[in-house]
Amino acid sequence: MHTTQPSNADATRGLLAALAVVLFWSGFNIVSRFGATASFTPFDIAALRFGVSGAIALPLYLRFVPRSDWPRHMVLAAVGGLGYGILVYSGFAFAPSAHAGVFVNGGIPFWTIVLMAVMTGFRIARPTVIALLLSTTGLLLIGFQSLLAPAQGSQWIGDLLFLAAALCWAVFGLLMRRWQVKPQFAMLGIASFSALAYLPVYLLWLPGNLAAQSWGAIALQGGYQGVIAALVAGGFYSYAVQKVGASEASMMLALVPAVTAIGAFLILDEALGATTIVGIVVVSIGALLGALPPAALARLRGLGRG
Repeated sequence: MHTTQPSNADATRGLLAALAVVLFWSGFNIVSRFGATASFTPFDIAALRFGVSGAIALPLYLRFVPRSDWPRHMVLAAVGGLGYGILVYSGFAFAPSAHAGVFVNGGIPFWTIVLMAVMTGFRIARPTVIALLLSTTGLLLIGFQSLLAPAQGSQWIGDLLFLAAALCWAVFGLLMRRWQVKPQFAMLGIASFSALAYLPVYLLWLPGNLAAQSWGAIALQGGYQGVIAALVAGGFYSYAVQKVGASEASMMLALVPAVTAIGAFLILDEALGATTIVGIVVVSIGALLGALPPAALARLRGLGRG
């Protein structure tokens, strides 16, 4: 995939948008896992995500988006909306959020770089490969205790679902970059077409347990999944992809488990072990190395030689 290098202003805006996504997704893993363990079915959480976001987006989409853009938005909805959402929520029903931190947030840059390698004839810059190796190592260190814990039943199914969800999101990011779809229109289209495709199937055939949930739990899932995760975080990620590139934006997502661990330490008084601290440092170095534009990396190398 042949792309031009971003300007300094675009790179700054793109990295800030990616950092915002890191904060949004740090809460996403926790909220999703809470829903999956609170007797919501994965289909319930997906219905709240698509129902709330679709109700907000559909009137705006019909009013402002030309019909010529609809086919591409349908494809984006299939991978970045339905594919990602259903797979990741199903994964939370089998595996803990720590596994999602490793396999989703580590899987997205992995799949993105693999797909880019295939499309470019396996011409991937050395700093990108080093950044991916560092980020993966850091993620494994952060999730070390959870990953080595005795497997409970079907956790491996959740891990495979997380990897499949990461593949869907990687394809979504690369398509956004290739097609140069406006982020705000893309989010409206994904929400609208996902809701139209999913909700009838959910209401008619899929198992649900919404009637047994409290209004507070429904509001939490609907608000976070439907507004923050589906519209706000998705829009910021799409913007970051177009400003700095798919591999650079995806690499920043490796910071999500690190930010989640630090937040749990500061807010919930959860302990940070030595392995986790080392993992946070390593994944941060890898994410920043992979996200910085080549010009900035060249300046850093110049400072190191000086």
